Amino acid sequence: MKVKPPIPDAVERAGALLQPALRAAVDRLSPGLAAPARYHFGWADASGRLLPQGRHGKGVRPALALLSAEAVGARPEVALPGAVAVELIHNFSLIHDDIVDDDAQRRHRATMWKVFGVGDAIIVGDALMGLALEVLLGEQTPARAAAAADLTRATMEMITGQNMDMSFELRDNVDVQECWEMVSLKTGALLAHASAVGAILAEAPTETVEALRSFGMQLGLGFQALDDLLGIWGDPAVTGKPVGNDLRERKMSIPVTVALGSDTPAGEELATLYAKDHLDESDLARAAALVEQAGGREATAAAAQERLHGAAEALSNAAIEPRPAREMLDLAHFVVNREF
Repeated sequence: MKVKPPIPDAVERAGALLQPALRAAVDRLSPGLAAPARYHFGWADASGRLLPQGRHGKGVRPALALLSAEAVGARPEVALPGAVAVELIHNFSLIHDDIVDDDAQRRHRATMWKVFGVGDAIIVGDALMGLALEVLLGEQTPARAAAAADLTRATMEMITGQNMDMSFELRDNVDVQECWEMVSLKTGALLAHASAVGAILAEAPTETVEALRSFGMQLGLGFQALDDLLGIWGDPAVTGKPVGNDLRERKMSIPVTVALGSDTPAGEELATLYAKDHLDESDLARAAALVEQAGGREATAAAAQERLHGAAEALSNAAIEPRPAREMLDLAHFVVNREF
């Protein structure tokens, strides 16, 4: 039986440093924007009452940002503006994604748009995107400007990837290579930025920054491959989302595109199911079985591990400090073997 790794210590350390700064940034928003944002982050309930020990998400991106500064010999505080900014951008994307995907649940409770409405959720997401750049450019230095430019580029790539993902839902067939290209933009770009931004803020050599960026891109691809598996076969009690959610939305995810392109009876039957206007619970169960029969599950799991190997190789080629390098690799293993 495969043993899932525990949440790495680096994530807990990063959270302790990040949370006060992230809350302070959100507090700068107007009350009408800050209240729904606090709800989204898990710090407050829908009425605005602060929750004890409120915590949000996995914290992978800010942990990578802080580790990337340590990796080049700087203190993690050097990367804190970058860590806050990348977490704000990530959450801006989650808020908007929940609307686009019509997702009613995230992290075991109602999504922001279900509680506050679509209009408020869109505006709060926009506010978090603007706030990210405001935080990063709080000091006018060349390093801050370079980090902001890098974040802007990554954000635009992420949005482009999201647009590709949405366009796939209007098509009968998407090949696997197209899917990986979309993933490299939608998920890989921001993780690549997170893995490099600490080094950018520490003014590390370009070759070191690029090696860390390559690590983050490979990690992002592995992250999404695993996420696609969880979207079909994940345990709702762990993921916080309904079972078979990606199939219900007829997502052209990696395992689905593998299955549809397999030229097998299972792949052909899956294509017929995906052409239906609505999938009921029996259809969802059948679709999951067909994806697995057509090789989608096995191929995607193997791809996730291949990307993990690629991330480790990129890290081994970087001239960085040994301890942060080990922690970044531990974090990569956690991300590609997680259950949520």
